[in-house]
Amino acid sequence: QGHLVESGGGLVQAGGSLRLSCAASQRTFSRYAMGWFRQAPGAEREFVASVTWRGAISDYADSVKGRFTISRDNAKNTAYLQMNSLKPEDTAVYYCAAKGGNLYSTSSGAYDYWGQGTQVTVSS
Repeated sequence: QGHLVESGGGLVQAGGSLRLSCAASQRTFSRYAMGWFRQAPGAEREFVASVTWRGAISDYADSVKGRFTISRDNAKNTAYLQMNSLKPEDTAVYYCAAKGGNLYSTSSGAYDYWGQGTQVTVSS
């Protein structure tokens, strides 16, 4: 059974940066593609970024391209989301998720395990 724990959220001014971390308990973490999703109040959960199990290939939502970077350290069983040039519209609860196999997905339904989420609030 997998277990994911996000950290690093908080309150930041527009233009600022945050780095989210996702610590995984799975001993086979390196065999999972990882993704980040977010959900703003009253909105559906949306794809943010994803990365293959060795970190070779990543994908991003258009709204965050050039500002966010997903990465992973398989030796530490941890995935990261570096968020720069934050905007008020980035305010949401951010979730990390793990998907068995190398191929990543932009669909939340493809992921097997989810963290509890971490709040990111960007003030204008």
